Amino acid sequence: MPRTIMLIHGAWLNSKSWEKWKARYEAKGHAVFAPDWPGDEGDPADLRANPRKALTQYGPKEIVAHYDALIRALPEAPILIGHSAGGVFTQHLLDRGLGAAGVAIDPAPTPGVAIPLDGLISALPVLGDPLSGGKVKSMTRKFFAERFANGLPRDRVDAEYDRYIVPTAGKVYWDGVLAGGGGPITWASTRRPPLLLIGGGKDLIAPASMTEAMYKKQKRAASRTEYKLYPDRSHWTCGEPGWEEVADFALEWAAAHAGASH
Repeated sequence: MPRTIMLIHGAWLNSKSWEKWKARYEAKGHAVFAPDWPGDEGDPADLRANPRKALTQYGPKEIVAHYDALIRALPEAPILIGHSAGGVFTQHLLDRGLGAAGVAIDPAPTPGVAIPLDGLISALPVLGDPLSGGKVKSMTRKFFAERFANGLPRDRVDAEYDRYIVPTAGKVYWDGVLAGGGGPITWASTRRPPLLLIGGGKDLIAPASMTEAMYKKQKRAASRTEYKLYPDRSHWTCGEPGWEEVADFALEWAAAHAGASH
């Protein structure tokens, strides 16, 4: 079983969002890496106060290339676990034959998969601004509470926003949704490592119907592909109460199937 895990964050977050998962996996004896996207390094409060224009240089292709290089430098093929856009990047990395197994949690729009209405509505704060492809955008507290973390207890919303939310580049959205993202995925791949897709029934950012549609395409691959639905969880599933169950299931599944071809 691989002892190395790489955690891949999504938009509006950086590596700090994985702090609880990282500590939990390390306590189990794993070497855990949670790299930032280029330009996302630092404390979220500082990043919100001083958004980095450099973020506008990085879309899906550049971010996937960043993780590709990091994975190839590791001493063993890691288990890849990605959330939201990180779940899309996980699929691209697996498509390259990287990683021992992968888990895509609430994956964002993926090339070749239709976007349901809720997903489009949630993208409007970025895509509704035709010039946002060259901007660094910020998430409002209202959007975080009502759409991103709608499964989080109301008395925890402000603290979670303050601790974890960072600005993100509009380029990630525009390239991801309208410019082919990180490139095409070979659904019927013969080399893709095993993949688990996890959806949330209350997810308004990456609806479970979209995750299930990805599963129907990904299951054409030669290796094992499975889909797990948590009916009562939102897009903030990695941080809302009960995150431990999701973290443990993801790791146990990946460890059980790592390196398997079927």
